[in-house]
Amino acid sequence: MNKENFLPLSIVISALILGGSWAYTHGGINQQASIGEAIIDENSIIPQEGVELPITWGNLGAQMVEKGVNDGPQFESLYSERGGLDDNMKKILYGSDNGKIKMTPENAGFLLNVFWALGLGNKNSILENGPMADPQYGGAGNFASTGGWTIAKGDAMDHYSKYNFVNLTPAQQSLVERVSQGIYRPCCGNSVYFPDCNHGMAMLGLLELMASQGISEKDMYKVALRVNSYWFPDTYLTIAKYLKEVKNTSFDKIDPKTLLGKEYSSGAGFRAILQQVTPTENGGGGSCGV
Repeated sequence: MNKENFLPLSIVISALILGGSWAYTHGGINQQASIGEAIIDENSIIPQEGVELPITWGNLGAQMVEKGVNDGPQFESLYSERGGLDDNMKKILYGSDNGKIKMTPENAGFLLNVFWALGLGNKNSILENGPMADPQYGGAGNFASTGGWTIAKGDAMDHYSKYNFVNLTPAQQSLVERVSQGIYRPCCGNSVYFPDCNHGMAMLGLLELMASQGISEKDMYKVALRVNSYWFPDTYLTIAKYLKEVKNTSFDKIDPKTLLGKEYSSGAGFRAILQQVTPTENGGGGSCGV
């Protein structure tokens, strides 16, 4: 990884302030957009009806609340300012018998925070021995994904890589490490292997969960692309526009692994795309804070 990709906390905080203007939409996005002379079916990229994630959630939310990685009352107080938690969200947060989780445009921000807590608190060598722990950055607590998690009991670092919420075999750990190095997000220049912001930490938690439940590498990339698209709708609609206008192809023709890679999904990669097309502004997005 290039050093210029690793941002100190001061720069990250500035990014958070700028990112604060982003907000998840609750009314969904238009199902079709006229892009030049082409029509792109936005619903095929970000389904308004939602998608079922191929993981069983069980009582993970309740475990995280019990350990204090996620302070339930603080979490509810945060969402009281955003319309409150519906019954399904409360079940994910506190329930003991959750099955599959359905991600929608309306709950994408909520699930981002839930998966963020999982990635932060779950014990994993990526957090302990990877770039997050590199001494040149002054410690793992100096990033948006750690310092920005303000709804734990106590300090977020009290819970960092501490609990065995998701246990991985050596083969599953290897899979998570490999896939995490191939998934980027447009708010940063780093892969999920360096989860220095909330989106990276949340994706790490989701990858761990998928690997532990036998999801294949190919399907992990498919799910990750869908999830990233809910978290960054304007980004992936703009990428679809770029593919149509510049590459003369369609979003669904490109391998999810390629779309999640540095060329398309990193901050630098997406900036290069923006030099060639006008961005779409239909779906909003998520900030790098809770």
